[in-house]
Amino acid sequence: MMLPKINSEVVKEEIVNFIREIVNKSSTNGIIIGLSGGIDSTVVAFLSKEAIGKDKIYSYHLYSSTTPKEDTEHARLVSEILGINYKEIYIDTITSEFLDLADLVGSSNLSDLSVLSSSDLTNYNEVSNSFENKSAEGNLKARIRMSMLYYFANMKNCLVAGTGNKSELLIGYFTKYGDGACDFEPIGDIYKTQLRKLAKDWNIPDVIINKPPRAGLWIGQTDEDEIGLTYDVLDQLLYLIVDKNLTNEEILKEMNSSNMEINKVRDKITNNQHKLQFPPSPFEKKKLF
Repeated sequence: MMLPKINSEVVKEEIVNFIREIVNKSSTNGIIIGLSGGIDSTVVAFLSKEAIGKDKIYSYHLYSSTTPKEDTEHARLVSEILGINYKEIYIDTITSEFLDLADLVGSSNLSDLSVLSSSDLTNYNEVSNSFENKSAEGNLKARIRMSMLYYFANMKNCLVAGTGNKSELLIGYFTKYGDGACDFEPIGDIYKTQLRKLAKDWNIPDVIINKPPRAGLWIGQTDEDEIGLTYDVLDQLLYLIVDKNLTNEEILKEMNSSNMEINKVRDKITNNQHKLQFPPSPFEKKKLF
């Protein structure tokens, strides 16, 4: 079962017009982008430049000790190709200070994380990974990045562009108030596998398109390992569950899967709905007075 083909030129025109309209209506001076070196942020940067010009794009590569060097190289490559404003900021000092103050690593000899040198970080990661807090620390990094991006957005009177795709948004594969926090989502209606095909048509560098998707939140992390499914399988299931609204029985006739796999995706969709909604209040569906 394949996802429907989409016209790359039509999609590009729609997104570019969308970005341009968003910025114009907001009366802001441009766009802030967290440029990770991955396909999602790269595509958003390419389309944003086309929409409002390179001088109004401010990109930041907020890297840490767990960021693959290849991703930093690719972020630099994208900024050079586009000629956009670009800065690199090392966030481990902030992360370490937070963990020290919160005492998340207990009473180990690394309790004073603020004095760690870059040469100590490998040892720090090994100790940190021995605790059941990789997810919490990964989410912390995502929220630190969000805070920095919004700081720059406030300073420059800009909007923060989201870099989430439809696959991630539907299953909640993002950090709430972290990389999920943004002012608009240019590629939020496009599945990951669709984005790869579009990126080729839009001349995104192959080295970025073809590498494994990863957030770099801890050593060795990849999206597909964390999700437990390849994007090829995930996107087919999401399309049949969400877009086609098929039952499990109908889905099994369309593709090679299992009830366990289908229900796993259904659970991710249901359990992460809170990430896509405003925080609930007791009287939101009824009048108080």
